[in-house]
Amino acid sequence: MTLLSFEIFQTILEQGSFARAAQILHLTPSAISHSISSMEEEIGFPLFIRGKNGVRLSSAGEQVNPYIQKIVSAEDALNQAVAQMKGLGAGKVSIGCINSVCLAWIPDIIRSFGEEHPQITVEIYQGSYSDVVEWVRNGTIDLGIVSEAASDSLPFTELTEDDLVAVVPRGYMPKSTKMITPEDLKDQPFVIQQDSCDIDIIKYLDEYHLQVRANCHILDDQSAIAMVEARTGLLLMPRLGLINPPKDVEIYPLYPRHYRKLGIITLSDDFMSPAATEMASHIRNFVAEYMKKDEKKR
Repeated sequence: MTLLSFEIFQTILEQGSFARAAQILHLTPSAISHSISSMEEEIGFPLFIRGKNGVRLSSAGEQVNPYIQKIVSAEDALNQAVAQMKGLGAGKVSIGCINSVCLAWIPDIIRSFGEEHPQITVEIYQGSYSDVVEWVRNGTIDLGIVSEAASDSLPFTELTEDDLVAVVPRGYMPKSTKMITPEDLKDQPFVIQQDSCDIDIIKYLDEYHLQVRANCHILDDQSAIAMVEARTGLLLMPRLGLINPPKDVEIYPLYPRHYRKLGIITLSDDFMSPAATEMASHIRNFVAEYMKKDEKKR
């Protein structure tokens, strides 16, 4: 097996098609097929399952994929390191993140990073926790920002603790309410986000044996808050997702305190490209300053 065959494997995985991989790599379809057939012959198992809607990894392909991604990432890191040694300062880094991180942090991160490193191209992918983890595993992105609870054993570098809060319609709770307890949430209607977006909330509900009576099943934070504003139910969510909440909702801390740990996940810390390493450092510094400013506002 050669480095080119690994790059072909990765491109097929990213594109979901042998034909599109051939176009991207400027190779003939027969060259692509021959490369994968040679890999499959050497490994002894099929790597891809062909279907009407494209291709997907076989069980053997799933097992070898992490090792191939490390090799391809190492080659990319080597190329960027050489470029830095030559003083080019060029590179590319791709980041995957969830909705709240994309809204609260990413615009300022891109802006400030671009000012310091104008030669480095930044790509952003927004998705659920499971999306981000999968993108890291298959090499689509260099870095992911997720909750530790969703990191799925990938290398995780903690950035901050993000408190969970309760969002309720204005006037719904007694005026004396200062915080929300598990007892307050019993038998209440809930606005619930999809499992892949809401793993920390699900853990909280399970810990206190709270039965969910959900009227709305929502994907993103802003839509969920809008459903609370419409008085369809209560919402538990991380504080970071509260970007300019509407006036018709009230926000309460939870007691006892609960939080999610947000951090950076990678496929391997040992094979990060210089651009990805620089971005990870920039994100850590940005979040540290962001949390200091946020603490002063409260």
